[in-house]
Amino acid sequence: MALMEDRLRILRMIESGQISAEEGARLLEAFADEAVRERARAEARSRSLRVVVTELGSRRQKINVTIPASLVEVGLKLGARFFPRNAQFGSDDVLRAIERNAPGRIFEFQDLEEGERIEIFVE
Repeated sequence: MALMEDRLRILRMIESGQISAEEGARLLEAFADEAVRERARAEARSRSLRVVVTELGSRRQKINVTIPASLVEVGLKLGARFFPRNAQFGSDDVLRAIERNAPGRIFEFQDLEEGERIEIFVE
């Protein structure tokens, strides 16, 4: 609702000559861009990331945790050191997968030294 009111206010300012049509167009574009970013943030807040760590030998799940996507960036910064060093996937890849709104498994790695399989899902 506020977006519609802001657009009308800009159009009235153009109509009254307070701003030029070019300035109004730039303002309207900025409002549209912000609306798109806000929708993306709302979608990200509603999604979650699930991390599953399974023992390879027994196939027993050691970890199965779901994290709200809104906390993922902070969690990735804190947990970056836990990403396997030789994995071809990093925290930036996780954030991009969330932004793409692509549900499903986005990462799988078998750590033979630790005897674990690590999987990350966007839900």
